[in-house]
Amino acid sequence: MGAFDERARAFAAAAHGSIGQLRKYTGEPYIVHPIAVAEIVRTVPHSEEMIAAAFLHDVVEDTPVTIEEIAAEFGPVVADLVSWLTDVSKPEDGNRRTRKHMDLLHTAKAPAAAKTIKLADLIDNTKSIARHDPSFWSVYRREKMALLEALKEGDAALWKEAASQTRR
Repeated sequence: MGAFDERARAFAAAAHGSIGQLRKYTGEPYIVHPIAVAEIVRTVPHSEEMIAAAFLHDVVEDTPVTIEEIAAEFGPVVADLVSWLTDVSKPEDGNRRTRKHMDLLHTAKAPAAAKTIKLADLIDNTKSIARHDPSFWSVYRREKMALLEALKEGDAALWKEAASQTRR
């Protein structure tokens, strides 16, 4: 791992750790998920900025860190990727279905690099949800199948892997 990647990993770990964020089903430190996403992205053609964004993909959505702070620390390319990976919906926008549709429309406009990271995110989240929350799996599976339609410009191998997970 290069210095840029390591800085992004450390930044994400500190941000998620500062709010005591843990993985929902396992109670592990939250950073295990961004690390897994970054490792998945490393398996396909990628840039240094994509790996940094993979580490940082949930920071703005889940912690007090802003896109402006990401831009100042990691540059405009990483900040742009993170902004595409950050949900635009807020709880006050309506029920889960409405919010997920808003987020899907946002993701559909994302560049291929962001879609590749989102595919890696879906792959890792699916492993956790399918294993630990079978009752939520049917809801998540439906949402994921709709999102996959918007992610076809992402890496083809990751798209195929993510799609294969919906057949469980």
